[in-house]
Amino acid sequence: MYRYTTKLKSVPINRIRPGDRPREKLKEMGPAFLSDKELIAVLLGSGVRGKDVFRVAEDIEHKIRGDIGNAKKIRELQQIHGIGPAKAAQISAAFELSQRYLVREKKSIIRPEDILPFVEELCTKKQEYFITVTVDGASCVIKKRVVFIGTLNQTLVHPREVFADVITDRAKGVFLIHNHPSGNCRPSAEDIDVTGRLVRVGEIIGIEIIDHLIVGKNEYFSFIENKLL
Repeated sequence: MYRYTTKLKSVPINRIRPGDRPREKLKEMGPAFLSDKELIAVLLGSGVRGKDVFRVAEDIEHKIRGDIGNAKKIRELQQIHGIGPAKAAQISAAFELSQRYLVREKKSIIRPEDILPFVEELCTKKQEYFITVTVDGASCVIKKRVVFIGTLNQTLVHPREVFADVITDRAKGVFLIHNHPSGNCRPSAEDIDVTGRLVRVGEIIGIEIIDHLIVGKNEYFSFIENKLL
């Protein structure tokens, strides 16, 4: 059997399309829209000779996957080609700081409005953003993610895209949140149809859609409070 391989080439950051550069994406869309690898790439800033920043970030991601403690161990990080003492210390400090704030700010979501502080940036967006917030068995927030940007419809909001990370989080349930830039938070027929579809998929795979919130500048609409769930 013959096996064909392709040699990976290092791509300088200045040769990547501006919209795909992690720092530019972070400035334009916010950190929630970046993948884990892209967030690590922002911390790194640059790669090394023969190995671009994304490949170094990917190596770090593989190293810490399933064991966030490895991100805090400088010796573990320095085993990765392209990570010296300074970068290892920088990454270790960033992960330790995020973990400390996570412990301090971990909150239970009791009422629909408790989720609003996690998505307050949606109130000023001029495009529709669809966000998921996963919670554990104690109703504490695990992670917030931007799933897509654009008008809500069944083509864009595919259950695969919504539930893939929810399953990875081992979440008990998930909140769906999107904004109406017009300020009118009443759900459209499309909003209701998409929600129903996601609820049915959630029931099949054993993950609860806890609520769907539509937010505007000064108000919100809760599907659960209005008996649409």
